[in-house]
Amino acid sequence: MGLIMWLWVMVFIVEMVSVCGAGLSCGLQGRSVSESLYKEGDVIIGGLFPVHVEAREPDHAFTHTQHGSRVDLRSYRWLKAMIFTVEEINRDPVLLPNITLGYLVADTCLAEGTTLSAALALVTGQEETVSGAECNGAPMVSYFASCACLSDSRRFHSFLRTVPSDAFQAKAMARLLRLLDWTWVGVVAGDDEYGKSGLQLLLKELEGTGVCVDYVEVIPKSHSQSRIRRIVERIQSSTARVVVTFAIGPDLEVVFKEVVVQNVTNRQWIATEAWSTSIQYSVPASIPLLAGTIGFALRRADIQGLDAFLARLNPEKQPNEPFVKDVWEELFGCSLAQDSSSKRPKCTGSENVEKHGRIYTDVSQLRVTYNVYKAVYAIANAIHNMMACTRKAAQKGKPVCCFDCLPCAAGEISNMTECVRCPERFWSNNERTKCTPKIVEFLSLQDTMGVILTVLSVTGATLTTTVLAAFFHHRDTPLVRANNSELSFLLLVSLTLCFLCALVFIGQPAPWNCMLRHTLFGVSFVICIACVLSKTVVVLVAFRATLPGSNLMQYFGPIQQRAGIFLCTLVQVVICLLWLLLAPPLPTENAGGELGARVILQCTVGSVVGFVLVLGYIGLLAVVCFLLAFFARKLPDNFNEAKFITFSMLIFCAVWIAFVPAYVSSPGKYTVAVEIFAILASSYGLLLCIFTPKCYIILLKPEKNTKKNMMAR
Repeated sequence: MGLIMWLWVMVFIVEMVSVCGAGLSCGLQGRSVSESLYKEGDVIIGGLFPVHVEAREPDHAFTHTQHGSRVDLRSYRWLKAMIFTVEEINRDPVLLPNITLGYLVADTCLAEGTTLSAALALVTGQEETVSGAECNGAPMVSYFASCACLSDSRRFHSFLRTVPSDAFQAKAMARLLRLLDWTWVGVVAGDDEYGKSGLQLLLKELEGTGVCVDYVEVIPKSHSQSRIRRIVERIQSSTARVVVTFAIGPDLEVVFKEVVVQNVTNRQWIATEAWSTSIQYSVPASIPLLAGTIGFALRRADIQGLDAFLARLNPEKQPNEPFVKDVWEELFGCSLAQDSSSKRPKCTGSENVEKHGRIYTDVSQLRVTYNVYKAVYAIANAIHNMMACTRKAAQKGKPVCCFDCLPCAAGEISNMTECVRCPERFWSNNERTKCTPKIVEFLSLQDTMGVILTVLSVTGATLTTTVLAAFFHHRDTPLVRANNSELSFLLLVSLTLCFLCALVFIGQPAPWNCMLRHTLFGVSFVICIACVLSKTVVVLVAFRATLPGSNLMQYFGPIQQRAGIFLCTLVQVVICLLWLLLAPPLPTENAGGELGARVILQCTVGSVVGFVLVLGYIGLLAVVCFLLAFFARKLPDNFNEAKFITFSMLIFCAVWIAFVPAYVSSPGKYTVAVEIFAILASSYGLLLCIFTPKCYIILLKPEKNTKKNMMAR
């Protein structure tokens, strides 16, 4: 049945079950639990309730549980309250959302034999031999066992309860007697742990208070009429007018019947929580004799929806449910039997539980019932916490059932006993209850950042192509010819490749795009910078060529310019080929997020030396170009291209200097985003700084696009 937690009804159950823990094992002569209600579930909560009282002699072979001769309607309400609470919890989407509670509820008949039989059967299941550890292993949550003896955690280390200990009640009783100056009293107690323990606590609290006890009478469990008669005679003959009781309701019921017979009057009764709020154990004739009784009560509370749930009782709709037939006959004093052997009249079918349910449907004084409600919720919350825990760390110096709940580490889940590592490519959720596939992360078009960078890349390529088209259309104009139209066209084509190479960085890494990324980027930028460098050198040489005796331009004609660009590019191509052959960039998976909650797909550089050489070579050309352009920025031509190249190289160098620390410190896909941003920023810098002034004259100021204006100083 999986994990089992049990609700216990009376003190002596715990006392008797704990006895088997003293030996090595205990044997069961029978294992069935008759007269029980069962509902399947992931976790089964067991419950014991004295539905029948005045039990017949139990079957000592424990082969089955015999129910008593009379139904206790109040106890049956407790049983139904447990079922109501289980169903309420199962409907709760927050508490135990992935677990269904079930129950196994049995009748104890308020007799030791049947109680022990049912309790052991519930705890041990179907095992023939039960070890002491198994006997003591199940947690017990009681809704009515108030005996102070159960507070001993060494003897009952797995016992919990939702009812206060009698130690508090004994203190309150002693204080009440002192406050009212009742110094001469008698005490009547039950012959069980509840009565014996309560009596000892009360007598201890009365020591030194001035309150004297005239007599102490114990009600036998056999309810022997002669013993009961003698107890009442002692109450009648005593001069003590105050009678303090420490006994359960059924025991006092037989006493009250005898009180009526002997007409015991003028007694001030002090009631415990066991019977103070219940009229069930007071026969009608005894009510006048009990007038003025002062009692201690458990906390009262309302349980929404319980009244309607209790009113659903119907033997026709629940023909096979245990207890329903007996409860119905007890409620209405009729018989559901088909034969005429019963002394009761036959039930008519018109009986109304809601109107005539008596104490069963009376929800105005829910005290013990509320304790049952709290007990089930206590178990449910404990299971909820266990599911969020069991890593269990034992508390030093305390019983083995005492532990601290420590969360499993990231990447581990709890199976309610220990932490288990999630399989590869799986990670634990925040609650550490299940392993979920790791989130695969890379810069893609599904990301907002990926979309923005793609738009910037395509926009840059489109602008560059537009400029190229404008230059081609005006290729015969002085401005285009003066700036070496062939270099300008090659520069614009390489800039287009620079913008488009950013797209290769977006998407899931694969061997082909990892190798293409840096190769295309490195070669495109070298062509671009080589063209700018060539244009800068031409500007410087052209100025020098205007000086007398200078003949430098013959060494920097179109052929020499093409050769220079080719050689610069060839060096980068050789570096890239060696890089790809010796240690190419390849896709890899890295752990990311909270200690590895995500799988980050990215391209490794393969060879750090290759990566540095590619960037370093581009940087070298850019620095040389910047220095030459800087020296040529103040040449006297009316249109001096060197100053625009200076600005473009300044932006280019600033971007790539800032790129290095940003690239190293960025995590996951942001590393790729930083590299794309550097490519786009430097490309836009070159495009705008070099070609914006030219496009302005070509498109908006065509009157300035003349040879005379170009040569003017």
